[in-house]
Amino acid sequence: MDLTAHQISILERLQQRGFQTVAFPLYAEYVGVRKGNCAALLVPAGPNGFTVFGEPAYLVGGSLSVRILRSDGHYFVRKGDQVEATPERVSELESFAAELAASLLPVA
Repeated sequence: MDLTAHQISILERLQQRGFQTVAFPLYAEYVGVRKGNCAALLVPAGPNGFTVFGEPAYLVGGSLSVRILRSDGHYFVRKGDQVEATPERVSELESFAAELAASLLPVA
């Protein structure tokens, strides 16, 4: 993936804020970012930025998960693995998503 100097500076800014750039082999065409137990996929949006592809996710077994509702509660699920979507985990994911969105905003 070819990135512009401005996009690279955005990734550096994310790293300064505690985000790690990571690779998700199933999503090689995207830039992965992670902080704590949460991650997101970024896609270049023109030469000057990124947008989040899909939604940020809670990591289950080191992989992106989906949140589902079952008869016995909410869970983050990835293939055969699952963790309960506790208030703490949901809060962590919401905080991650908000911080990522704010970090992707243009800097004047």
